[in-house]
Amino acid sequence: MDKTLRPATDSTRIPSTPSPLALHDRSITRRYAHRAVHHENHTRTPGTERRTDVADTDQTDGRDNRRSGPGGGLLMGRPFGVPVYVSPSWFLVAALITWVFGDQLDRVLPDLGPVRYLVSLFFAVAFYASVLVHELAHTVAALRFKLPVRRIQLQFFGGVSEIEKESETPGREFVLAFVGPLLSLLLAGAFYLGMKAVDPATVPGVLLAGLMISNLLVAAFNLLPGLPLDGGRMLRAVIWGVTGKPMAGTVAAAWVGRALAVAVLLGLPLITHTGLLGNRTEEIGGMDTVMDALLAAILAAIIWTGAGNSLRMARLREHLPELRARSLTRRAIPVENATPLSEALRRANEAGARALVVVDGHGDPTAIVRESAIASVPEHRRPWVAVSTLAQDLTDGMKVSAELTGEELLDHLRATPATEYLVLEPGGAIYGVLSTLDVEKAFVKAMARPQS
Repeated sequence: MDKTLRPATDSTRIPSTPSPLALHDRSITRRYAHRAVHHENHTRTPGTERRTDVADTDQTDGRDNRRSGPGGGLLMGRPFGVPVYVSPSWFLVAALITWVFGDQLDRVLPDLGPVRYLVSLFFAVAFYASVLVHELAHTVAALRFKLPVRRIQLQFFGGVSEIEKESETPGREFVLAFVGPLLSLLLAGAFYLGMKAVDPATVPGVLLAGLMISNLLVAAFNLLPGLPLDGGRMLRAVIWGVTGKPMAGTVAAAWVGRALAVAVLLGLPLITHTGLLGNRTEEIGGMDTVMDALLAAILAAIIWTGAGNSLRMARLREHLPELRARSLTRRAIPVENATPLSEALRRANEAGARALVVVDGHGDPTAIVRESAIASVPEHRRPWVAVSTLAQDLTDGMKVSAELTGEELLDHLRATPATEYLVLEPGGAIYGVLSTLDVEKAFVKAMARPQS
């Protein structure tokens, strides 16, 4: 046999822990999810609204864009090649906006009658179209920076742009975050100009006023300087640029985000109850107070959770380089198809190896003997079982370069799910076998270490 397996002398053995590699699809891949969180718009007088509260949060959601998955919703189109989904929860919000805004229209334009609910439904759709434009701004900027965008989803609390990788420079991070609020401001300006051309006491006037104020508030809220809002991303980029440390920017912006969450929880009900948003205090009833408190709690929870997730993701990115295929590879020995399992295990024990690779008559690898299959064979039957019956044929995706590290390694494993992979040197020589379980354990161990 003219080829031998090079032992991985620096292989790592890690105490057993639950297998979390599936988390890579949700949390290991770097991605942003810019989410615009909105609340229904209340119109008190022609051209004015009681409030529209909006937040842009950062979530992590790794469901594949080739299928809707749980909560994925209906595929509505592919602008710029990015699929846009509408979650079923959106229809609940649309119905809520239609009901609330319709009641407010009855005070402003009482002659509309039941038609006011059709106008309110149009407002709900137009507002979400504005949210979509906000998300498309993030998407276009990401694509221009060659950052892959998995999908856009419109759901209960607005829109989500799933950008799979982090910006490489603080300048790009700043631009990527700023374009969303900028487009919302431009939309608000366009609706304002439209208001000047119509009578404010008409349906077009009221709709344009509502959309103008809604987009203005979307932009203003998102520019608040705390993660996970766009303004928090901008603050992170500035601190990153000044210090040269992205983690320092993340920590500062995340804690500002948590402070904002507390401010929203305590301040929003107080502001609306005292009439500082333009509504008369005598018009605020018990239900309004309950809705204000509920809205504040929801927004505060989203911001607080998003800030915490941003810290965890930054810590994850900090530890990703510690995952190296070379250091995690198990020593392996070559065996031929007909070798009895007991004989193969004896050779492996003598060599101090922990994996078996099936080779052909020329020494070329053809399959990997699965560890789980070995464990399933009782010891008394092992002399009568050939290793070929326990082996998984090698595919190109199951061949891993020994030089892969961090996210590149995890992306490779996710693209071709398997329990074991053949690790090769850059020149094609066999290095050993990489177990998925070992990668998962190493990741969990790295994440458990104190943050640097």
